Amino acid sequence: MVNEKSFIQETATVIDALKKLDEASSKILLVVNSQKILKGIISDGDIRRSILSGYDLKNTIQSVYNKTPIIVFKNEYSREKIQKILVDNEIEALPIVDDNRRVVDFVKWEDVFSSKKSIKSGNQLKDIPVVIMAGGKGTRLEPFTTVLPKPLIPIGDKTILEKIMEEFSNYGVNKFFLTLNYKGEMIEAYFKSIEKKYDISFVWEKDFCGTAGSLKLLEELVQGTFIVSNCDIIIKADYEDVINFHRHNKAQVTTISSMLHHTIPYGVVEFHNGGEIKGIREKPELNFTINTGLYILEKECLKYLLKDTYMDMPQLIENLMKNNKRAFTYPVKESDYIDIGQWDEYRSAVKKLGIA
Repeated sequence: MVNEKSFIQETATVIDALKKLDEASSKILLVVNSQKILKGIISDGDIRRSILSGYDLKNTIQSVYNKTPIIVFKNEYSREKIQKILVDNEIEALPIVDDNRRVVDFVKWEDVFSSKKSIKSGNQLKDIPVVIMAGGKGTRLEPFTTVLPKPLIPIGDKTILEKIMEEFSNYGVNKFFLTLNYKGEMIEAYFKSIEKKYDISFVWEKDFCGTAGSLKLLEELVQGTFIVSNCDIIIKADYEDVINFHRHNKAQVTTISSMLHHTIPYGVVEFHNGGEIKGIREKPELNFTINTGLYILEKECLKYLLKDTYMDMPQLIENLMKNNKRAFTYPVKESDYIDIGQWDEYRSAVKKLGIA
């Protein structure tokens, strides 16, 4: 039986589709009519491309969704056939329809394989190192961080840092750099004491150098493309696609951004000069594209940093753009961005990761 959350009609807006994808915790929705006849599918990739092309999110999905998806008819269904189609076409899910194209099932990767692992090979990022900025004081998580550094705060039976590194290691990343400062000795000692399937190097900053400044210490340690992540976020993205996007656009820096929906819980009064009311919008919804704290960079970017000098990533990106360097963003849906930076987000992250 198909979960109703996986259905959407073509009269829905792009914003509606984004919300549904978040609610269904899925990458794909089935576009159907009122009789559940399949019209097509819409994926988070379809929405991403529409956002980047400047498409108005309040418009319908009619010109966005895929009207010729791969399907399987019910009378042709077999587990082996479904597995082959998913692997050969590198897709996450497949609609099953009857002779009238009415949806009867929706088979996902994990339904026909033994795990939820990616359909990719798992080695796409084996030559790309990841830098995790782990030197901050973690003041938003006080008083916990007065005793334990934020990167070592547990998420289930592992630390935040291990969860982040596991996400990357699924794509073949085997080289990590941790920039350290506050309680860095504890972080270094912890990772030297555990078994791990990847290599970690520790880079020490003398002073707090911001979310970009300490990258200058890596100038002789990285070559070409590398990834930078804050130590309190997990992004559920297809990192091979992110890297391909970055390289296709010949970008020096690509930020991963997230679509955020926020409803104002009040009526918003709009008025002319002098106070005459133009109108009242009841509980308007606002949509933002926010910076998540994860970046793809080229080594060339490090030339725009000064040694032992404070600089945050937005300032570095501004400096790059002033020097005619290409900067892009790769949007992901809200549920793919897991923030662990303060207590409310920490509790939400634990729930999103299925730990509690």
